[in-house]
Amino acid sequence: MCGERQVSEGSGGLYQTPVAASILARAIRQHPDRDAIVSGNLRYTYRAYDEAISRVAQVLKSEGLKRGDGLAILSKNRPEFLFLLGAAHRLGLRLVPLHPFGSKDDHLFALRDAATSALFFDGTNYAEHAKALLDQLPGIRCRYALDPVDFCSSLADACQSFQPSPIEIEAMPEDIVQIIYTGGTTGFPKGVMWTQKMAVSQTATFLSEFEWPKEMRFLAVAPLSHGLLGLIPPVQAKAGLLVTNNGFDPVQFMEAVQRERITATFIVPTMIYALLDHPRIDEFDMSSLQTVIYGGSPISKERLRQALDRFGPIFTQLYGQTESTVLTCLSKKDHDLDRPHLLDSCGIPVLGVDLRLLDTNGKEVDTDEIGEICARSPTIMPGYWNLPDETAKTLRDGWLHTGDVAKRDARGYLYLVDRAKDMIISGGFNVYPREIEKVLEQHPAVAQSAIIGVPHEKWGEAVMGFVVLRPSASAMPDELISLVREKKGRVYAPKAIEIVQELPKTSVGKIDKKALRAPYWGGKNRQVS
Repeated sequence: MCGERQVSEGSGGLYQTPVAASILARAIRQHPDRDAIVSGNLRYTYRAYDEAISRVAQVLKSEGLKRGDGLAILSKNRPEFLFLLGAAHRLGLRLVPLHPFGSKDDHLFALRDAATSALFFDGTNYAEHAKALLDQLPGIRCRYALDPVDFCSSLADACQSFQPSPIEIEAMPEDIVQIIYTGGTTGFPKGVMWTQKMAVSQTATFLSEFEWPKEMRFLAVAPLSHGLLGLIPPVQAKAGLLVTNNGFDPVQFMEAVQRERITATFIVPTMIYALLDHPRIDEFDMSSLQTVIYGGSPISKERLRQALDRFGPIFTQLYGQTESTVLTCLSKKDHDLDRPHLLDSCGIPVLGVDLRLLDTNGKEVDTDEIGEICARSPTIMPGYWNLPDETAKTLRDGWLHTGDVAKRDARGYLYLVDRAKDMIISGGFNVYPREIEKVLEQHPAVAQSAIIGVPHEKWGEAVMGFVVLRPSASAMPDELISLVREKKGRVYAPKAIEIVQELPKTSVGKIDKKALRAPYWGGKNRQVS
């Protein structure tokens, strides 16, 4: 009957309610013998995947976990993460993925804040870390290691007590499917809530807007717990193969593409640069790649040109946030070297997204004027967990205020200018770092650049640059400063540029501007003259 929960007979039942578990159940029902997961030497068909989820779900139920309870996972990319994810989706548990590179304090905060009932952890990589967490959280009574440790039970051992059997899908569309913790201006991480219905809407958006290969063979190098949570369901919706690597290494990436004939992946711009600059790139056959989705940070237009020359028209850009998932898409056909201005764009809004650029008074700006990106759609979070004031600041008048500023051309293409919080105010002028980085990256010697504002006695803030040069290339700071002055004017010209071997990166490969700012804004401030 319409509106009632239907029971999944294992993976063979009909399940129409829009929840995350229905996506995987459909793939299992239709393609049980197709390969679903490859992790190192381990391979699982969709049938074996289903059986593993069933065993894990029975372990969870035996521990008394029920719909709405919080389950945390701390793990690198491995099959057990996917088994736990599938079981949590079926039982309607509230997943709390802990970032594999997060600090103990951030993890403690998330576990307490999300009222977590269970913690599952990768014993090979996080035994000591997990023990420290559990010692301070005696209320977490359901605790399992994914590898044998001497202080708690093994999930593999517990699973041996159960035989695969049909598991009812208990989740409902309005349930919270996961809480993803991000850095926050409050001084503590903010928990972004995703609902089951939101996750399904996001999957439909990815399937309709992105040009996926006919045969989905997806390589996962970003953390499954964060960068790829939204991309796992689209792979499963196409009954595709998910190949997991632990982190990004250029050679391991190229080996996996060649070995598994990878057709699709998601990477961030710094990973693209690392591939392009690697001396062994010509040793590997990567011709199977048909769809490379990139995002997470701005990309250098010049380096994108190189990538298109090297790999062909296989790139798609997405722009979004944890709070909104995907908002815009720059399609493969828009990566057009005959229309080079589009390489600066992050595309047009995807179906279902109402996107506007608003000024500080909440009024929509005109074409080619700068405004804050604000959006509303079925894929936007209902709010931050336990933070009503922060939710009210971010979701105002029915709109998500992203904190990103952009301009839009007459055809509707969006051009990111910068993060509002990264804007530099120097001598009363607004300076957008990304505009300077684009100029620097036009220089043939420049591989990467980052611009920040630093304290200045006269101007309040001064523009400071950091540049990584390409292999065997050379350039002097004064030369680069002059280039910016010529292209953008005196206000945008950095007061100083440091040539560095590498730029600090966050755990997902973005340039870490917070780390660059720290020596200048923390404690005894350094200044540039």
